[in-house]
Amino acid sequence: MDIKKLGNILSIKNGTLELKDKAGLRAVMDELVYEAVFTGDKDGQIALFTLIKEAAKSAGAVPASIQELYEEMGKSYPGFTVPAINIRGLTYDTAKAIFRKANEMNVGALIFEIARSEIGYTKQRPLEYSTVVLAAAVKEGFVGPVFIQGDHFQLVRKNYLADPKPETDYVRGLIKEAIEAEFYNIDIDSSTLVDLERPTIKEQQRPNFEIAANLGTYIREIQPKGINISIGGEIGEIGGKNSNPDELRAYLDGFEEIFKAGKGLSKLSVQTGTAHGGVVLPDGTLAKVKIDFDTLRTLSDMARKEYGLSGCVQHGASTLPDEAFHMFPETGTSEVHLATGFQNIIYDSKVMPKEFKDKVYEFIKKEYAKERKEGQTEEQFIYSTRKKGFGPLKKKWWDLPADVKGPIMKELEDKFGLLFTKLKVGNTKDIVNKTVKPVVVKKEINVVIKDWLA
Repeated sequence: MDIKKLGNILSIKNGTLELKDKAGLRAVMDELVYEAVFTGDKDGQIALFTLIKEAAKSAGAVPASIQELYEEMGKSYPGFTVPAINIRGLTYDTAKAIFRKANEMNVGALIFEIARSEIGYTKQRPLEYSTVVLAAAVKEGFVGPVFIQGDHFQLVRKNYLADPKPETDYVRGLIKEAIEAEFYNIDIDSSTLVDLERPTIKEQQRPNFEIAANLGTYIREIQPKGINISIGGEIGEIGGKNSNPDELRAYLDGFEEIFKAGKGLSKLSVQTGTAHGGVVLPDGTLAKVKIDFDTLRTLSDMARKEYGLSGCVQHGASTLPDEAFHMFPETGTSEVHLATGFQNIIYDSKVMPKEFKDKVYEFIKKEYAKERKEGQTEEQFIYSTRKKGFGPLKKKWWDLPADVKGPIMKELEDKFGLLFTKLKVGNTKDIVNKTVKPVVVKKEINVVIKDWLA
């Protein structure tokens, strides 16, 4: 696009970006964000990302921490479960679909997130992800706090056991990068380090809560002035054995003994019977998942009443049957993480061109052949690996024609509407606006942007 056109829409006053024409910004956003994501000029890309994000804040879509809402939930559970949505592909279109449904249903309690592993295979660094989400908010006219979260900022067990320092440093670096990109919600996942060989539950959890407390302290040291980043912890590695009250107490007591850097955790992820992406059967269909909702209720209740947290977090839930989702607010679950189900809607849509999907699958079979596990059928291999088809082929996905993307987004929008209803987050805009007061963090307007708007 002709960047010089932006001079009619945006200006710089006293070193700050000002929005002159909100309708004009919305009109050019599709073109602007495409240019930002796919330009080959690295410096120009950073400038475009900064420009879009600062323009979004001026338009009223402000990156924010969900901390204050979660503190309110810790005092008095309001009866809804916050959906945290991971977007792996078609990110801009999918985020627009989410914001359309959020506007329609007056949803404010909603998180956009991306995990450490997803950042890699979807080729979306934190700055790109937060920019694209905020661009979608502008395009759809969403105004208010936008919660962007680092999900599963995880320490890889084998790397940590081989040498703790580089693995810990990597996660610290990722945290710093994410906060600079205005992720004001970070989930620390050191549950991978739990050592079940130790004699007591507290000692088993010790590597987990020690690392979480140290990384939590680091977050508090580098967070922007006026913002308390929402920090999540985790006690049960997803896909492992179900969590129990003794583990919850051991972890949270241990965390509190070490952590002395201000506000502590806002929530706790637990394991209750799910696996990320679901369990795929040899024919490619998904096995039915049984969540232990009694455990979820017990642990959420304990987390609130004994520790003042918002409650417990459920991971790996997007492939559950629709009729199960009402159980999350009923059991007092504060947050539920959703990812693979949306990916499945995209891949399995009736309007997805067969030739395009075949090309993606051929790419996967060639590039990731070494990841095929012994005994896996082709259907199981494709299902478990197709999430990696989004990143390397990102531009091809974005370039799908409107008559393909449109119906797929309608399917996703319908799914988001169903989930918002079941999780009872409709009409949560008021409680969010009442509890969360976003702080606008001004980013430096560099010389490239100044030249564009001159």
